[in-house]
Amino acid sequence: METRKIIFSPPDITEEEVEEVCACLRSGWLTTGPRTKELEKRIAAYLGAPRAVCLNSATAAEELNFRILGIGEGDEVLVPAYTYTASAAAALHVGATVRFIDSRKDSPEIDYDALEEAIGPRTKAVVPVDLGGVPCDYDRIRKIVESRRELFTPGGNTELGQRIQKAIGRVIIVSDSAHSFGAQRGGIKAGMLADFSSFSFHAVKNLTTAEGGASVWRSIPGIDDEELYHRYQLLSLHGQDKDALAKTRLGSWEYDIIEPLYKCNLTDVAAAIGLVQLKRYPQLLARRKEIIARYDEVCDRHGVGHLIHYTDEYSSSGHLHLSFIPWADDARRREMITSMAERGVPCNVHYKPLPMMTAYKNLGFDIKDYPNAYAHYAHELTLPLHTKLSEEDVDFICANYEEVLEQFKP
Repeated sequence: METRKIIFSPPDITEEEVEEVCACLRSGWLTTGPRTKELEKRIAAYLGAPRAVCLNSATAAEELNFRILGIGEGDEVLVPAYTYTASAAAALHVGATVRFIDSRKDSPEIDYDALEEAIGPRTKAVVPVDLGGVPCDYDRIRKIVESRRELFTPGGNTELGQRIQKAIGRVIIVSDSAHSFGAQRGGIKAGMLADFSSFSFHAVKNLTTAEGGASVWRSIPGIDDEELYHRYQLLSLHGQDKDALAKTRLGSWEYDIIEPLYKCNLTDVAAAIGLVQLKRYPQLLARRKEIIARYDEVCDRHGVGHLIHYTDEYSSSGHLHLSFIPWADDARRREMITSMAERGVPCNVHYKPLPMMTAYKNLGFDIKDYPNAYAHYAHELTLPLHTKLSEEDVDFICANYEEVLEQFKP
């Protein structure tokens, strides 16, 4: 049997990224500086956002979104059970209470009917998750939160948060868009579909800065976008009223600490990678679409479900290929992953629902309360999907997946 050594999710780094990082190192400016500010401008332009704030992770971006909104103790945040821990942990970091929502029966995305029923007087935010790069139905989510306006009482543990909550006047949509940079729905890019959004530029993401992330938001009537940007800067740089770049101007050495805040800024070394990645990004997205089409053909031939990445309504960023094997329970799915690995094709599972994790079980969550999320998990297998795969690699993955599907059919 032919074997190959496929890597599950390596970064796609070319000599152009290497050269830009070297130029950054030679410049003598390594931390947040001109390259980070340029990346923020280009991300905002790419998305059609008023501003973008680059940070050291998507988790930091999501947490700062909550802090900007003044969400904290006594507030409730609704999160899908079927997601990665960052979607919930950021809300917990600010002292809010997390309430998990089950998946739809026919899809791993959040159950919109259950979401609507879960909104109560304490609910301040909902966190849609663009799983695998597929944008959620934000029109439907917006209709849901608008229909529950009468339950929403503006609060906020900061003066800015109070003004934002009052201006929005309903449950706030705070998207976990970690997977969906470059996705769009109805011609609107992910990041501008929700009220606030967070992106990940981790090494395994479509566009990487090695580690990193970004916050973006839609303009809010009565709230100054520049005030929001300045607040993010304070939150990410110790509450210091000038960043290092501003202090280099003649006579600008003095600064103040407005509040004892946090440290989660992006460096120029990381931004150097991102600037080149963003330039290459249209080609990276196109290649992912080609590979997904090949995997979908295999799944369709064998009666295996999968995420629908591209329709007339939306286009995914093509971050992950999730397939759902109807005849496989958890045990058989594990055997299939082992068999694929023995052939040189590493596979993964996205995701083990959070109520199954020790940290969340210790908070009182029970997976029995989320049967749809568990069913999707038990049947799910993720194939390698990245732009370093050659055509021969894709042929090899498809051929072996077909053989394993046939082998493990009951």
